[in-house]
Amino acid sequence: MKLLTSLRCWLVLVPLVLRAAPALAHAGFPDTTSVAVRRDHPEDLFVGATFGAVISRDSGKSWQWLCPEGLGYGGWPPDSYLWQPNGDLLAATGNALLRSRDGGCSWQAHSYFSSRNLWPARLVSPASTPSRLWVVTSRSGTPNGLYRSDDGGETFTDTSLQSADGIFTGVQVAPSDMKRIYVSGQTPAGIRLSRSNDEGVTWTHFPHPFDEYANEFSRPYDFVVLKVSPSNPDHLWARVTAVGWTYILESKDGGQSFQSTLKPPGQARDGLDEYLIGLEVSADGNTLWVATPTRLFRKRAGEAAVLLTLPTGNACVERQPDNSLLMCGADREHGWVLGRTLDEGQTYTPLFALTDIKPPTCPAGTPVHDRCLSRWPQFAESIGITPEPEPVDSGTPGGPKPPAPPAQGCSCSSTGGLFPAACLLAFATLRRFRRRRPENHQP
Repeated sequence: MKLLTSLRCWLVLVPLVLRAAPALAHAGFPDTTSVAVRRDHPEDLFVGATFGAVISRDSGKSWQWLCPEGLGYGGWPPDSYLWQPNGDLLAATGNALLRSRDGGCSWQAHSYFSSRNLWPARLVSPASTPSRLWVVTSRSGTPNGLYRSDDGGETFTDTSLQSADGIFTGVQVAPSDMKRIYVSGQTPAGIRLSRSNDEGVTWTHFPHPFDEYANEFSRPYDFVVLKVSPSNPDHLWARVTAVGWTYILESKDGGQSFQSTLKPPGQARDGLDEYLIGLEVSADGNTLWVATPTRLFRKRAGEAAVLLTLPTGNACVERQPDNSLLMCGADREHGWVLGRTLDEGQTYTPLFALTDIKPPTCPAGTPVHDRCLSRWPQFAESIGITPEPEPVDSGTPGGPKPPAPPAQGCSCSSTGGLFPAACLLAFATLRRFRRRRPENHQP
C-alpha cells in the first residue's frame, strides 16, 4: 500500500514539477519574482511572488498578502504585473490576460482572449501612452498574433502581425519612439524578430538562425525580446536558450543582427547557467542588470559582467523614473525580500521582509477575501509569523472564519504558498539531471 501511495504521489508530483518552472527556479522558497510601481503613484507597489503576490498602497509601509487562489492564475503565474493610471492591474499569464479593477481583490480573465482560445504570453505599454497596450499570444498549434488596446485593456483589436503556424514570445516598444515596436517569435522555419516603424501597421521580419554561434547554440529556442534602450530605438536586448544555457544578446542595428553580450565571471561559456528572471537597462543604455533566480549581474558597456554581492538566493530588478532600482531579495539570506538601491547595486535599503506581510484586507465577497483569509494562518506560519487570532468574517457578523482545510497527504500545490517536502524532493531529483553550475563564478 505504501508503494502504491508513493507511486501515486510521484505521478502527481512530476507533472507539477515540470510545469511550475518559475516556482521551481526558486527551489520552492517563498521568494519575490517581480515588482511593478503605478505610474505617477509611487505609493502603489505590486510585487509578484512564488506565494502569490503582495501589495502596498502606502509606499511600502505595509504589505498585504494575495494568495494564488485569490489571484486566479492556477498553474500559470505571470512573469510580471502592469498598473494602469486608473489603478487597474493587468497580467499576462501565458494562458489568460487577467485584470483587476479593485486593487487586486478580484481578478477576471479578459473575454477577448479566452473566448478565442488565445494564450497571452507578454504584455507591454509605453510609458508615454500607458493606456495603449500590446499583447502577444503563443499557443502552439493555433493562430497567434499581436493585439492592441487603446483604452487601457477595455477592448482589443487585431494587428497586421499574425501567424497561422508560429508563436510570439515577446513584445517591446522603444521608449524614445513609441512607433517602433519589436516582436520576437518562432515559426516552423526558425526564430525571427519582427520590427515595425509605424506602430504596427507594417512589419519587417529578420530571421535569426544564429549560424555564427553554431558551436554554442545547438537548436536555440525561447527567443524573447527583453528591452529597448531608453535613448536609442535601434539598441535592444533579447535572450535565447540553447543546451540549457541562457544567452543575453544585444543588437545595435534595430534587430537585424545580434551579438552575445553577457559573460558572467568565471564561466567558460557565454551564457547563464540559470533561467533568466529579468533584465533592466540604465537611462543611457550603457549599463545592464541581469537577474537569475539566485543572482544579479551588472554589465557596463565595454566591461565584463560583475556579480553583485547582493542580493543572493533570489533576484529581480526594476528601474524607476528617478534611476533608482528596486530589487528582489531572499529573506533567508539577508533579511529582506524587496530593497532599493541608489548606487547601481553597491548598497541597499530594505523595503520589507517576509515577516512584514499582513493578511489581506479585501472586502467580503471578493476572491482574495473569501479564498485567502482561511489560508493565512498556515501561510503565516510558513514564513515565520505567529498568526493573530482568526479574523471575524465581515460577511457574517459575529461569526468566526471556518478553520483552514486540513493538509492532504500528498498535497504539493505551489500555488498555496507552501512547498512541502515531497515537492522539494521531486525538485532535488530533477536537478540531478541539470548541468552542474560552474563553481568559480565570483569576480
